Amino acid sequence: MDAILLEATPTTPKVIIDPVSNKFEISGESRPENTAKFFNPIVTWFDGYRSVLYFQKNSFGKSKKVSVDFKLEYFNSTSATFILDIFYQLEKIHKEGYEAEIIWHYDQRDTDMKESGEEFSKYVPSLPVKYSEF
Repeated sequence: MDAILLEATPTTPKVIIDPVSNKFEISGESRPENTAKFFNPIVTWFDGYRSVLYFQKNSFGKSKKVSVDFKLEYFNSTSATFILDIFYQLEKIHKEGYEAEIIWHYDQRDTDMKESGEEFSKYVPSLPVKYSEF
């Protein structure tokens, strides 16, 4: 699968979805003008990545761990819907027996951002979500 590499803009986060380096990160501010246009390819990518993990596991006996770092400074309510969709995709991966987790990074002074991560995690109870202060 091709990587998705997007530089941050004033309204969109930096996105690194790179299966070769096994680096998955969404960071910065998220308030795109067309949220669906921005996030749908990312959600769809994770949905399709399940078949890659299946191939790896069946060909090599093991698949790579999928650990997605969220390092958001701000996101609007429309972005929240798509962030949750990414959580759902990762929970599907995890439920199918592959290693998957979210690492939710937040500024230690930003309790709202930590609480947002905790709220998202309630919707995906079987998916490991770790919290990391910066």
